[in-house]
Amino acid sequence: MDIDLGREELMRLLADLETLDDLPPDEVYNRRLIWLERLVGPDICRELGFFRLPADFLLSVVIPVYNEAPTLEKVIQRVRSCGVPCEIILVDDGSTDGTRDILDKLRGAPDLRIIFHDRNQGKGAALRTGFLHVTGDVVVIQDADLEYDPAEFRRLVQPILEDRADVVYGSRFSSNDRPVSGYWHQLVNQTLTFLSNLRTNLALTDVETCYKMIRRELIQQIAPQLREQRFGIEIELTARLARIPGVRFFERPIRYAGRTYAQGKKITWRDGVSALRCIVRY
Repeated sequence: MDIDLGREELMRLLADLETLDDLPPDEVYNRRLIWLERLVGPDICRELGFFRLPADFLLSVVIPVYNEAPTLEKVIQRVRSCGVPCEIILVDDGSTDGTRDILDKLRGAPDLRIIFHDRNQGKGAALRTGFLHVTGDVVVIQDADLEYDPAEFRRLVQPILEDRADVVYGSRFSSNDRPVSGYWHQLVNQTLTFLSNLRTNLALTDVETCYKMIRRELIQQIAPQLREQRFGIEIELTARLARIPGVRFFERPIRYAGRTYAQGKKITWRDGVSALRCIVRY
């Protein structure tokens, strides 16, 4: 481990860090990474999830949107600040709460692609539409609320960029360092994950997670086959990906701040029943 920085080099690094305010987030990250690599070495940095992205790398972030006016702009800002170059595909699924007015005002931003459904069809339908428009190297799903933090993107994409995985799931339940969830909600989720694993022969801990990060070529392969209109898309995506020969799955723990139904949570017990149907079907 090389931590023997000379005085001149230390002063240069400090001066460099003080000039980062006007740089894009990915460039700020790279400058700070230089500092960390000099302090602890590149191997330890990679082990901690700090690494450089390939030149011209692009992450496609597909955001299904339905009546998320209070949080939509905050989510877009968080994605833009995640430190990974992104294209953001927003699919409005027939919102009626003013979300469409917000999206209309955002039209023309170079990193946004905005698509409108004439009527509400469900999360699965919105994702299917978004998948057909991605152009990045890797695709990730992002909900339009504030339950999931896009700051996780860099750690999630690492196994793919290091060619250790083709699909990475962000698990809400694989770490004990997390907020405590409601018992029944977590029990249902773990039961669905267990039953899905029986069918797919995977050992996932959170099949219903929003954060599914997938190589674009795999999404393009299965997108035309997707059928589920609502939250059953989580089970269907997993099943169809698991059936592709040689696909490598990976999980990493993520932070999660679940919201209540009073705060706008949309999934219901009916979606749990539908998930059981999807496990059998797919």
